[in-house]
Amino acid sequence: MKVRLRIFLLIMGMTLVTYIPRALPAIMVGRLKFSPKAEKFLRLIPYTAMSALIFPGVFTMDPDRVYVGILGAAAAAALAWRKMPVMVCVLGAIAVDLIVYLVV
Repeated sequence: MKVRLRIFLLIMGMTLVTYIPRALPAIMVGRLKFSPKAEKFLRLIPYTAMSALIFPGVFTMDPDRVYVGILGAAAAAALAWRKMPVMVCVLGAIAVDLIVYLVV
């Protein structure tokens, strides 16, 4: 078997192994009925994950510019508090960081 074909098959195999565990829950959740508490918990997971990703970055920035991370995190928190989609929260934090970098 040629090397290119082997590499292609390897990439396709890794794609399936990665995609299937991610797709199955998305397919199965639509068919399941959850209690109101469980539904609320599931709706909060994206915001929790976002905070777990953003929080360490706030304090691992350049020590002279920690305020930039804090302002970005505050913007993300404010948008999340208003129940904005996760992507809006992330883009809002990026926009605030960019503006602060350009102004200061």
